[in-house]
Amino acid sequence: MPDGSISKRCGCRHPDTGKPYGNDCPKLRRANRAWSSDHGHWTYQVELPPTAGGQRRQLRRSGLPTRQAAADELDHARALLALAPRGDHRRRTEIGDLLQTAVRAKRPLPEVDRIRQRLRGDGALTDMPTVGDYLTGWLTHLSVDDNTVRGYESIVRVHLIPHLGDVPLDKLRTTHIRGMFAAIERRNNDIRTAKASPDPAVRSSVTGVRTTGASTRQRIRACLRKAINDALADELIVGTNPAALVKVPGDRPLPIIWEDERVQHWKATGKVPGPVMVWTDAQVVEFLDYAAQHAPDLYPMWHYMAYRGPRRGEACGLRDSEVRLQRRETTINNQIATHGYTPVQKPPKSRAGNRDVVLDADTVKVLAAYKARRAEWRLAAGAAWPDTGLFFVRPDGRPWHPNAVTQRFRKLIRKAGLPPIRLHDLRHSAATLALDAGVDIKVVSVQLGHSTTTLTRDTYQSVSKELHHEAADAVANKIKNKRRKTA
Repeated sequence: MPDGSISKRCGCRHPDTGKPYGNDCPKLRRANRAWSSDHGHWTYQVELPPTAGGQRRQLRRSGLPTRQAAADELDHARALLALAPRGDHRRRTEIGDLLQTAVRAKRPLPEVDRIRQRLRGDGALTDMPTVGDYLTGWLTHLSVDDNTVRGYESIVRVHLIPHLGDVPLDKLRTTHIRGMFAAIERRNNDIRTAKASPDPAVRSSVTGVRTTGASTRQRIRACLRKAINDALADELIVGTNPAALVKVPGDRPLPIIWEDERVQHWKATGKVPGPVMVWTDAQVVEFLDYAAQHAPDLYPMWHYMAYRGPRRGEACGLRDSEVRLQRRETTINNQIATHGYTPVQKPPKSRAGNRDVVLDADTVKVLAAYKARRAEWRLAAGAAWPDTGLFFVRPDGRPWHPNAVTQRFRKLIRKAGLPPIRLHDLRHSAATLALDAGVDIKVVSVQLGHSTTTLTRDTYQSVSKELHHEAADAVANKIKNKRRKTA
């Protein structure tokens, strides 16, 4: 390892030649040859590994205020040069390049631990991109569908780059990520406070501004975790994924049933008890009866969703060839998703989403009647009828746009005077009704296309009342029997 040297220099010039004295200025040393304490600045130099072309070179830094500062930086440079294994000329040359670049740019030398980590991963030793630069490039190389890319782009632009963009990728730590979520929650509190302000000007300043909810925070963490996992897989960085170590509160809101008391409170105040509301079986029947009369073109699809629980995109994308009414079966292997507003047909998002859905007799009757009516539409349209291959279509044969189905649903429940739910909550109603009817949770899970029964149980078991009523009665009966025995 090269030893290097420390000396003093100054900016004085020879009065005759005008050339710099360098370290030969007579003012730099005292009479006893000791360095002067009030003239010049400290400098160090050390031999670097040869360039890639084999040329010799030295590292020299001037302008340091004290000898100790020069000694510390020389030790730092020597520690960096010692990182590369003996005989590894490529790595030694790269470290030399890093040192030379840092000194020429008048920047601090790279951190020893940082370079040691990069050597361990066999990645490039050049300056690490910031989180913002990396995420921008990462988005352009993703091999996922357009809708997922669009979601990632929004998260990167709105949350990750503003909060983490300036952090070097290999220096990203859990403290940075926790700080981001803390800042997001502070912003949420500011929005809530402004919305509740008595000052109209303050309230108007947050008109249309939404808080960042728990599910969005979960998606932010998931996006960052994937991006860093990809950086680890590409050996751009080494170590652990800090996003995987951060816990983000994000419990799913549990469905709440529109019991009579809640409906009365909603009618009196206009307040909805929670973000996910579920109709009772009587309310489902009331809605379907109203839809059959006032929206006959969409009533069969909504009946299918309310009874068997497919997602909106799965119902819109149900293939005609996958409806077997004589066997009381449908197969879900296609969906219509929206990329922005553009409808796109694609497979369900998970393996569990590809599933057979067995039909009840009432649903078979409704779908058979719809199929006959659809045949009448086709006969009337003649050659203009488009061959979409889909089961549920508009009266002119074109596919239903998922957003149009949602808009019609919202308008219809307002006209019917029913308590509000989302279209997706018809799926929740189907699950709740099945559980209340005593259907095994594994069967319900498969029907809904859940990957595990855990999700089904955590989401719906709390709103399924029949088993809880039975449990309450069982406890009361046991206590009643005890009392009789002791009487």
